[in-house]
Amino acid sequence: MGGGTAPARKVMVVADPTRESATALEYALSHAVLEHDTLILLHVENPNTWRNAFSFFKRPSPAATSSPCSSSATDGGGGGGLDFLEAMMEACETAHPKQRVHVERVEMDGKDKAAAILHHSTVHAVDILVIGQRKSLSNAILGQKRSGSLRGLDTAEYLIENSKCTCVAVQKKGQNAGYLLNTKTHRNFWLLA
Repeated sequence: MGGGTAPARKVMVVADPTRESATALEYALSHAVLEHDTLILLHVENPNTWRNAFSFFKRPSPAATSSPCSSSATDGGGGGGLDFLEAMMEACETAHPKQRVHVERVEMDGKDKAAAILHHSTVHAVDILVIGQRKSLSNAILGQKRSGSLRGLDTAEYLIENSKCTCVAVQKKGQNAGYLLNTKTHRNFWLLA
């Protein structure tokens, strides 16, 4: 009667060519995603910003990767700008070979990045949203004392406060020191790795 397996969930990780995004994926793969869950890598592109060719995920890849992962991001004028998405998919395949992984690349369409992420997490009925968070000195000092608008909060804080699903903002603390997590109910929760 009781199968013992939890129902499949949808876990979305915000994918960017940054250390914070790499940390979010690492946390999701090691602590948030179960084998039967679906992982969605969402990359929000801002057509008005300069594309940074440097990526923390960039590494020489063999020819085309043959992966059971489905991807909707590899078909458009990619080139070097999307190598980090391929590397993230490879990391997913290495950690969980049977994991269902979908990659989605979207444009901001005049919205802020946070609003675009929030919209797509709602459209996909995501259960857990994981985003890498960069703590700057100004954010640490000012926190949420700035204006309550979208411009006053960083992307991660906005998503924590406004998402209907569980949103986890992740920071890496040192090489082997674990993660600092922020959610709506837990602030600065230190998870040892």
